[in-house]
Amino acid sequence: MKVFVQEGHALDFVADAAVKAGVPVLVGVILVIPSTNAAAGQTYSGWIEGVYTLPCQAQAWATNCIALYWDAANARVTTTANGNTKIGMTAAPKLAGDVTGNVKLLPAV
Repeated sequence: MKVFVQEGHALDFVADAAVKAGVPVLVGVILVIPSTNAAAGQTYSGWIEGVYTLPCQAQAWATNCIALYWDAANARVTTTANGNTKIGMTAAPKLAGDVTGNVKLLPAV
């Protein structure tokens, strides 16, 4: 198809501040997982879709498909919507004491 550009699972971004590979960063309303390190002003590639093990609030997830949000103040995933940015859904249950969890990113605008 002549209009197809790419799959879109990862895109290029210009870093507002330094980013580290694998450390989530909120770009507008999209949670990005950088694939490389970049200094402020440099271009980096970042994943915007897929399932990732991310830092999370220590709370139980009983099932898959629970809505998840990015808590920018604490740099972690939470089920609390108020004041946070929706980023995806649970990809696996987790125990209340777990501070990481499997998250399916669902970019939305």
